[in-house]
Amino acid sequence: MTAYLELDAAAQDLLFREARTANTFTDEPVGEEQIQAIYDLVKWAPTSFNQQPLRVVLVRTPQARERLVQHMWDSNKEKTAAAPLVAILAADGEFHEQLPTVFPVFPNAKDAFFSDPAVREESARMNAALQVAYFIIGVRAAGLAAGPMSGLDTDAVAKEFFDANHKVLAVVNIGKPGENAWWDRLPRLEFDQVFRTV
Repeated sequence: MTAYLELDAAAQDLLFREARTANTFTDEPVGEEQIQAIYDLVKWAPTSFNQQPLRVVLVRTPQARERLVQHMWDSNKEKTAAAPLVAILAADGEFHEQLPTVFPVFPNAKDAFFSDPAVREESARMNAALQVAYFIIGVRAAGLAAGPMSGLDTDAVAKEFFDANHKVLAVVNIGKPGENAWWDRLPRLEFDQVFRTV
């Protein structure tokens, strides 16, 4: 099936087939320039109304790491404490304030579609979740490994690092994979189990 894809096989392996969630990392640092390059790539990926609700806190200092680790669950504590870089990814419920800038083709979208806080929250979560996935692919594209986790007290982490308008979606450990970084590849559903044609 790879003959039907424009991306070469090595890139397909890097981004998808060979890539897995990393559980250990080397101590090689992840620089600010690497993260900037990742963002400068993935920011072009599509979202509804070109809304960009993802907000990211990069946890670099030991003090901030301690504040985060206390809210992680079980084995996620150790992984998060040891990763070279940790990113907290959240959805900004006030993303609509940026719509006149990022969606100038419809300047009134902010008020026409997103004046209701419940509508905004749902849209922010869905589109920020897309951006989380793009971010993980971007980390892989940079030759780094990602360890995304949802095993944490998201409300406590949001309170610790954001304000009331943000909902934490995931924490991602980032770096070069370490010793015994991977679990065995887990199975995936087959095409016919997922798709149907009507």
